[in-house]
Amino acid sequence: MAADEYEIALSKQDLREVTAFAAACAEVVLEVFEAEQPDDSRPRDAVGAAWEFARGGERGKSLRDTAWAALKAAKGTDNAAAREAAWAAMSAAGAAYLHPLAKATQVKHILGAGAHAARAAELAAGHDPGVGAEHVQRAVRRATPVVVDVLTRFPAAPDGGGRVGELIRVLDADLRSRTLTE
Repeated sequence: MAADEYEIALSKQDLREVTAFAAACAEVVLEVFEAEQPDDSRPRDAVGAAWEFARGGERGKSLRDTAWAALKAAKGTDNAAAREAAWAAMSAAGAAYLHPLAKATQVKHILGAGAHAARAAELAAGHDPGVGAEHVQRAVRRATPVVVDVLTRFPAAPDGGGRVGELIRVLDADLRSRTLTE
C-alpha cells in the first residue's frame, strides 16, 4: 500500500471541532482539580488554550506549553480524581495535535479528554462507575456531527489503558453507533 493510504485527511476546521469537543469535556471537571489545588491554574489554562484554538487561534506554542503544564499539574497531586481532571485538560490541549495517521491510538486524541473527565467524575463520586457512564453519555450528546465524522475516519479505539481505556472504548462505540441510527 502507498504511504498516503495510511493517512487521513484532516482540515484545520476538523481539528478545531475535535478540540472544542475535548475542551468542553475537560472543562466540566476542572473544579475537581481546583478543589484539591486551588492555586494551580495550569489545567484551566490548558482548557483555555484549547478553546482559543477551537475558536480560530493558532495551533502552536501556547497549546503545547499549557498541555505540558497540565501534565505536570497532574503529576503534582496525590489525589486520583484531581489527577484525572488535569489529564483531561492536558488531553483537551493535545487534541489539536491529532495526527492524520490511520492508527487506533489516534482515537485517544479525540476521546481522551472525555474519558479522563468521566474517570475524574467517578473517582470524585467515590469510584461510582454510574457517574462515569453519565459523563460518557453527556460527551456523546456533546459531540457534533463533524467530531463523529472525524472519529469514524480512524480505526476503533485500541485495547488496554485500564479504566480510562475502557471509557474511551465505550465513548468510541457509542459515537460510532450514533452514525448508524441518525
